[in-house]
Amino acid sequence: MNTQDAKRVLETALICASQPLTLREMRSLFADELGADSVRSLLDELTRDWEGKGVELVALASGWRFQSRPELREYLDRLHPEKPPRYSRAVLETLAIIAYRQPVTRGDIEDIRGVVVASQIVKQLEDRGWIEAIGHRETPGRPALYATTKAFLDDLGLASLEQLPALDVGTEPPAFEALQGRLLDDTAEAAAAEPAPDVPAELPAEVPTETPAEAPAPSQSLFGDDGTPALPNPDPNDPPPQPQPESA
Repeated sequence: MNTQDAKRVLETALICASQPLTLREMRSLFADELGADSVRSLLDELTRDWEGKGVELVALASGWRFQSRPELREYLDRLHPEKPPRYSRAVLETLAIIAYRQPVTRGDIEDIRGVVVASQIVKQLEDRGWIEAIGHRETPGRPALYATTKAFLDDLGLASLEQLPALDVGTEPPAFEALQGRLLDDTAEAAAAEPAPDVPAELPAEVPTETPAEAPAPSQSLFGDDGTPALPNPDPNDPPPQPQPESA
């Protein structure tokens, strides 16, 4: 099969796929006759071929897919005027802490937020496929350690944790407000770009009423008074967050 035919097969498979395709899956299109480097070269050519069009080929944590460009999504939204529910601040704060400080336990999150984390919040994030338990801290009770998943990165249109928006420091008011907006906007855009099959129901806007933690935390924000992240020091016993490289 010549290069043009191979690129045509790959392009068709990516357009018709209901979810991102990994390099292994794309190689299977050619009975493994093309190596990983050859497939990557074809992907680079397809990326250039679609430059300037309304659809782009992007690399995500779990593979490659075609999706609409961000600047066109406001028009596509008119076909489906219903908007996904906006998540509560409690849910977004919990998700953001896990994303930027992973792996963390519920106790770590409560120390940062200054309130008890409702079990339903953690369960909802697990059901949504955005977080998962990757181990246990070797302390009394062996609390679960939580980290984000590839699905979380896919829904934000990211390939790795390094692409998360940077936390600005020294700003007033604290930069978490901007981060919260980014999480909301990117999640809505990802949902509009390509509806995923068999996705659990969206999180409800309302969550259980939270109660203050027994001991007040030094800071109830992701940031201290000087604008720097108010995060606890890493525990040497914690396993590192699961690597999320480009799928091979």
